[in-house]
Amino acid sequence: MLDQLKKLAIEKLQETMGSNSLNAEATNGAAEEGASSLIDGLMEKVGAGDLSSLTSLFSNDGNATEDSGIVQNLKGKLSEILQSKGMDASEAEAEASNVAPGLVDSLKEKFLSSEEGDSMFSLDNLSSLVGGDAGNLLDKAKSLFK
Repeated sequence: MLDQLKKLAIEKLQETMGSNSLNAEATNGAAEEGASSLIDGLMEKVGAGDLSSLTSLFSNDGNATEDSGIVQNLKGKLSEILQSKGMDASEAEAEASNVAPGLVDSLKEKFLSSEEGDSMFSLDNLSSLVGGDAGNLLDKAKSLFK
């Protein structure tokens, strides 16, 4: 499921950031780094056993996506990534603020979908990542994306 989440995140970031001031190569690189940063943030929550923040993020619990600590962290990381690719700081902050909530909302749609093709995106599958050897889970997950 994690590799599917990352792939989807890369696609969504490339799509939404396509019209920015960076060239296509820098934008694609930023999308890949941004997706990795999101997965790292999710895995930190899983590794710490903090599934409540993930279930809140990927369910219709009434909390705004923008208010999530995960989204706030992603905004900061995306802004740093975009700046490292050559974007002006104020433009990078604006781009990250516009892109991060939409990205997470598009992932949330997959978790809420009843379509058979989206069945792998379930809160049960996410919570099952904690099972077994949760202590090494973060290291294992990070190794998948290097």
